[in-house]
Amino acid sequence: MITAVIRHARYARYGVNKGPRKADSQIPYVTVSQHTFLDGSPEALIALVLMSHTAHIPSHRKPRRNASKTALRAGVAGGVLSTIAVAGAAGPAQAEPVTQTIEMPTITSGLSTAVAASAQATQQVAQDLQTQAQEDAAAATAAKTAKKAKAEAVRKAEAKKKAEAAAKAKAEAAERASRSTARTTLSATSGSNTGTAASTYSSSSSSSNATGSAAAVIAFAQAQVGDAYVPGGTGPNSWDCSGLVQAAFRSVNIDLPRVSQSQSTAGTQVSLSNLQPGDILYWGGAGSAYHVGIYVGNGQFVGAQNSSTGVVQRPLSYDPPSGAVRVL
Repeated sequence: MITAVIRHARYARYGVNKGPRKADSQIPYVTVSQHTFLDGSPEALIALVLMSHTAHIPSHRKPRRNASKTALRAGVAGGVLSTIAVAGAAGPAQAEPVTQTIEMPTITSGLSTAVAASAQATQQVAQDLQTQAQEDAAAATAAKTAKKAKAEAVRKAEAKKKAEAAAKAKAEAAERASRSTARTTLSATSGSNTGTAASTYSSSSSSSNATGSAAAVIAFAQAQVGDAYVPGGTGPNSWDCSGLVQAAFRSVNIDLPRVSQSQSTAGTQVSLSNLQPGDILYWGGAGSAYHVGIYVGNGQFVGAQNSSTGVVQRPLSYDPPSGAVRVL
């Protein structure tokens, strides 16, 4: 049995006897002045004071921690402690000093082979890329050179074509100029004999008729009247003066030279007062003639005159010739 005598009461710290200090609350506390245990041992006792059931006692207990945070902290702490414990148990009780150096084996054979193969593959790729670049550069250079050569060839062809056209035009102009000069000369030298020449042409043409080969040559030449005049033309639809004469005589199996200079000396020279059908007329000098035609009788001739008139039949007075040569 415990007995105690309450000496006096003051405000206490939550009902705990802390001695005569400033109270933390308005709750009264008591001071035990004397107590007796059954065994006769005096001890300090916590006195209980009966209080009203409506009295308010503030709590100083710490707030409960969040359960998840508590579990997390407990898990971390437990893991750390477990790691330390395992490490301690696994470690040797006493470390021995190192007395020798252990040399690790060197892996060189397989590694060196792999490195060498990789280097060789890289070198091969680099060589392939360099070769491809060289081939591409060579192809580009060849294409550029070919394009340039083609352009140069086209330029030369055009220049040649223009030069040929200019030469042709110049030759035609020279031929026309020569004909004009020859006509002027003939007119000046035979001005007083024009009437005589005309009567001579008329008399000789009226007194002779074409027969045999001469008739065939004349028929061929007259059949081409109206065809175009083209320098260097040899038929069948375009002619120059010597080309027409050569073709007409070839129709009777007589081969004449190709140009007028040679045709003017191909046979026997005859005077203009003694012409016969089938004679070759020429303008200019014998051996240097610039134009030829065929006498067809009746004071007429057929010839490929120029690009303006083409192949025509005209009287001798239209363009008096310089001379004549007889082949038949």
